[in-house]
Amino acid sequence: MGRIRILSDQIANKIAAGEVVERPASVVKELLENSIDAGATEVLVDAESGGRRLLRVTDNGHGMLRDDALLAFERHATSKLTTIHDLEAIATLGFRGEALPSIGSVSRLVLETRSAEEPSGTRVEIAGGRLLRCDEQAFEPGTTITVRDLFYNVPARKKFLRSEQTELTHIAQLVTHYSLAHSGKTFRLTHNDKELLHVTPVAELRERVFQVFGGQALEDLVDLKIREHEGYVLEGFVSRPQVQKLNRNSIFLFVNGRLIKDRLLLHGISSAYHNLIPPGTYPFALLFLQCDPSEVDVNVHPSKTEVRFRQGTIVHDFVRDAVRESLIESRPAPSFGVPSPPQMAAALPFSDFTQSLENHRFDEARPVVPLTLEPGRGEELPVFTLRPAPAAEPRFDFGGASIPLTEKSVQPLRLRVPDTHGGFPAGVDESAPASLAGLSDLRVLGQIHESFIVAAGRDGLWIIDQHVAHERILFERVLRQMAAGRVEQQRLLMPIVVELTAAQQIEYDRIAGDLQAAGFETEPFGNRTLAVKAAPAGIAAADLERVVGEVLDIAESELRRVSVDDLRRGIAASVACRAAIKINTPLEANKMDWLLRELGACAMPMSCPHGRPIALRYSTRDILRSFHRI
Repeated sequence: MGRIRILSDQIANKIAAGEVVERPASVVKELLENSIDAGATEVLVDAESGGRRLLRVTDNGHGMLRDDALLAFERHATSKLTTIHDLEAIATLGFRGEALPSIGSVSRLVLETRSAEEPSGTRVEIAGGRLLRCDEQAFEPGTTITVRDLFYNVPARKKFLRSEQTELTHIAQLVTHYSLAHSGKTFRLTHNDKELLHVTPVAELRERVFQVFGGQALEDLVDLKIREHEGYVLEGFVSRPQVQKLNRNSIFLFVNGRLIKDRLLLHGISSAYHNLIPPGTYPFALLFLQCDPSEVDVNVHPSKTEVRFRQGTIVHDFVRDAVRESLIESRPAPSFGVPSPPQMAAALPFSDFTQSLENHRFDEARPVVPLTLEPGRGEELPVFTLRPAPAAEPRFDFGGASIPLTEKSVQPLRLRVPDTHGGFPAGVDESAPASLAGLSDLRVLGQIHESFIVAAGRDGLWIIDQHVAHERILFERVLRQMAAGRVEQQRLLMPIVVELTAAQQIEYDRIAGDLQAAGFETEPFGNRTLAVKAAPAGIAAADLERVVGEVLDIAESELRRVSVDDLRRGIAASVACRAAIKINTPLEANKMDWLLRELGACAMPMSCPHGRPIALRYSTRDILRSFHRI
């Protein structure tokens, strides 16, 4: 007797269940997609015990005929494909015909459905893949599928389920994000008879984001609007650079309405945030990509969460550029959180400095002269003007740091206060999101610890990190010069010899041309040594060896698998970091003014090339709230 046998349908269905049904959320995903494919405008999901005991999905879609209700539990039975050519342009979320038989093989399942074409509905009951009964009953048009005791007959799989809370979290995330992808439908999720989500149809994606996440979360997001490129359409929201996650779990991607996980798109998003957020952190993203179904292959994995694009490079670059351009256009500015008044003194954001600042010695003997408030007059509202008290050098005590006030900084600084009704004067839009577009209009007040510039603007008090601000300015300048082939160089009187490791020697041979484009003039000098004859302007000779080493280490560890553009950005970031003004450096008022003007002209003034924030804003509203003025 031969050794090869044909598997029974029961075993084949359980094998398929292992691919399709990983956890309760997998069941919800398959049933949700079927409801959406059925044209439902209302989808209700009920769960008990994290989905272990009960999962029920009810929709008002077109339902099934009696014969179809029975046939749906046969393997590879589907209404969505007819010929092999349909696989090349799949326009539905489901198509394999594996979901219902797979789910039915590892649970106790009841299907209740009715098509508007028939006067009555059909009830099918299945347990462990075996048909128990099929009855005719009265139902409203639509479909309800109830799944009980998931994995009751596969105890090994049941052991791998997580806690009730964890499984519920996966279900909630799934329903939430399908509700975002289909804002014209009603979605409701309940667990143990408690409602967790209920959203109704809205006209725009922004409204659905508001329904799900609330207005505060919406303020931290940048709207991509609708962007098109070579037949691809992209819309959605991405977070501002100050929102930094520790993993990719907050990145949600939809292609033609299908929730997917795609390395190509994830890399495109990460590339968009390169030099905007620190390495090892990730943004929040909710992106919807639409394209011709023939341009994407969704038949890559049984769970249908992975796809393959026909023109992968075009899609990758389109997503990367769309996200980066949106961030450039928004130019968002981080803001301080405002603690309650009793904790205000302890919560000032100057207690956690870098180690170099902690070790900085401050002159405690210098006298601090307080400022006096003199009443002034505005057009219609009471206005106060900051003026220095007479006598010694005027200084402003802020968060424990003594800041000298230059002649320019003691010009009238007018603080608008709300009228008796709590409103703001004309021309001050406190509801508008803060941006960095007005940096060049700020009035410099001084420095904190000779490291942070304090400035005042019409929208509040600003604090700018002088080192990372100058770093961003130099970074963008070097990139422009590299693109134009005219990087400013400084020739060295004597070449500097840099010793290389074996790995660095290999990387040098690979990126020598990029080093030259960045302003380095180098040549091999013996075995595993390098002679540097010229370098980008602004880098001290003492830092040259370290900069070259950093560039080679970046090329080896981080950028081997990315584009040439990203490699050059890494080189520019290293050059800018070493050439930028350092902390603990006193600056004259005109130098601080220059920094703010140049920073305001940058394409991305919100983050340094390594992803750290450059400027923080303490808004006028927050200041007034802290003083109980509003």
